[in-house]
Amino acid sequence: MSGRFKPWLLRIMLPVAGAAFLMFSPFLQDGSYGVRLGWMIITYILWGSVFYTLINIPYGSMASVISNQPGERASLSVFRSLGATLANLGISVILPLIVFVQINGQSELSGTRMMWAAAGCGVLAVLCYMLCFVNVEERITTPPKSKEQRATLGQTLGAMAKNRGLTGLIATSLFMLIAFMLLGGMMPYMLNEYFNDGQLLSIVNFVGLAPTLLLVPFASKLAKTFGKKEVGTVGMTLAIVAALVLFVLRTDSPYVFMVGYAVLMLGVSCLNILIWAFITDVIDLQEIRTGERNDATVYGMYSWARKLGQAIAGGLTGWALGWIGYQSGTGNVVQTQQVLEGIYNLATLVPALLLIISVLALIFWYPLSKKRVDENVAILESRHAAAAGTTPES
Repeated sequence: MSGRFKPWLLRIMLPVAGAAFLMFSPFLQDGSYGVRLGWMIITYILWGSVFYTLINIPYGSMASVISNQPGERASLSVFRSLGATLANLGISVILPLIVFVQINGQSELSGTRMMWAAAGCGVLAVLCYMLCFVNVEERITTPPKSKEQRATLGQTLGAMAKNRGLTGLIATSLFMLIAFMLLGGMMPYMLNEYFNDGQLLSIVNFVGLAPTLLLVPFASKLAKTFGKKEVGTVGMTLAIVAALVLFVLRTDSPYVFMVGYAVLMLGVSCLNILIWAFITDVIDLQEIRTGERNDATVYGMYSWARKLGQAIAGGLTGWALGWIGYQSGTGNVVQTQQVLEGIYNLATLVPALLLIISVLALIFWYPLSKKRVDENVAILESRHAAAAGTTPES
């Protein structure tokens, strides 16, 4: 198995699928609470912190060695985002029809059905990993260095801390991701409490995913023509304007809100759909600055930052609801008007403020404009050609 990253797809695809199956298996459903809790913790760590990490970092790093052309890298990012969106649609639309059952007139989640659904998803994941392995070729190579020439882990981490491309992208992505997940977390409360129509959630979920599908035919061409940073900046500005208009408008119509939400998500998608191509540009910058690509280390650092953002956003929704005085309960709890206004603010103003921080980091901190990216590609082509004793491609 040739390549630095491809072999890991075959090595880990079965363990990660197996761990997903175990994570949702109800084998110990009759055990004590402590036993069931322990099973949940162990299988989740095994899946997420061990096997998923072992396959996701090589998978994500592989984009930087498939092509060195900015336009092709943008296409790779677009198709990765498309795959994630289609999978999300399948999980959001199809799985609920399978895993929920009616018991005594009440809708309940079936543990057995969830286990088999996880098994089915695992099989699909293995097939997709195999297709990726067969159809992808690692083309970009760097000359090996002796042990004395290689930087230590401390030197590598120090160099990455000084890499404005990486730190700027982390800051941009972190605040964008927190805003994105907070917005998604607030949607059930917006529809169920503020608009008093929770059945609209499925429509809103589709509205939130549709912009990614609409952008797929154009995103890579836009990035190639104008630059990834430039497209992301315009998109995020559009998202901020949409969120602020919704905040000022304070509409009582869920359908008017959906229109603004669609525009907001379209703006966020302009950055999110290309974000994986940003990483490859950062890896190039790292090689220019230090002489080492550090593909997996750079991607791993960025991936860790995204997980941090997801953890913050996951807790932020619950904390924020507590701050505004939201009352949870199984009965017919009626929220005060102050709480309803707070929910609306959390779904409009707060994401807008987070996105403002994100776009400011992108504009003033992240240095890789289209011009700079093109210059970096030319520099590396010349270096690699000189190391190989050939002439750079025109």
